[in-house]
Amino acid sequence: MNVEIIMTWIKEIIFTYGPELLKALALLVIGLWVIKLILRAIRKGLAKGGLDDTLKKFLSNLVGWILKIMLFIAVLGQLGIQSTSFVAVLGAAGLAVGLALQGSLANFAGGVLIMLFRPFKVGDTIQAQGEIGTVKEIDIFTTKLLTPQNRLVIIPNGSLSNGNITNFTAEGFQKIFLTIGVSYDADIKQTKEVLWNAIQKQEHVMADPPPLVEVSGLGDSSVDFAVRGAVPNEFFWPTQFALIATIKEDLDAAGIEIPYPHQVEIQRKG
Repeated sequence: MNVEIIMTWIKEIIFTYGPELLKALALLVIGLWVIKLILRAIRKGLAKGGLDDTLKKFLSNLVGWILKIMLFIAVLGQLGIQSTSFVAVLGAAGLAVGLALQGSLANFAGGVLIMLFRPFKVGDTIQAQGEIGTVKEIDIFTTKLLTPQNRLVIIPNGSLSNGNITNFTAEGFQKIFLTIGVSYDADIKQTKEVLWNAIQKQEHVMADPPPLVEVSGLGDSSVDFAVRGAVPNEFFWPTQFALIATIKEDLDAAGIEIPYPHQVEIQRKG
């Protein structure tokens, strides 16, 4: 008896709501397909407009979210849920939802601020929230960094936009900052010449801004020289590594000592 009642109830639901469910499902499938086509067209239009990858990705994601929300409301309307009622319920629950999702809303606002003020873009190397890496992707809610160790770091846009950001590559070049200590017995003029020549041997050190070699301090056991040179971003690390090796080789060849701690063995007379 119970089985018959259940089957009758199911049949009534199918005949009563089945057509509307099928229409809603068809609307959902077709709507998602249309949204996909629209987003593809938008991406092509943005590409022709000369916008960089950062802004194109962000705008296409934003438009995608808006279209999907509109499709969701349309599907609910097809199921018989009035959009006005839905909006009223959504408005009444807005405060609770806002409190529950305040972190996500802050991240969304942070993403908008990043797009507006452009402190960095995809491909830049930055330091933020205790992490250093190359910006791989800027989404609506998060930014993805790829660290030098090839680790993917995902930072919420809210905290990222409210914190300090150091952009190492924004100017197109970086400066090598080295401090080289030599013995007090070394000739200052000769040492400067050796260090200057070591810089000149590096292919990618820029002439403008010009390199610099100067005495920067007098340490406990060494005379310290500041070695500076500007290098395009893509050649920074290889050039810095090569410069360090060249300085060591050239100082050794010139007989100029780089001080290091010595251990003296004291023998006791018995």
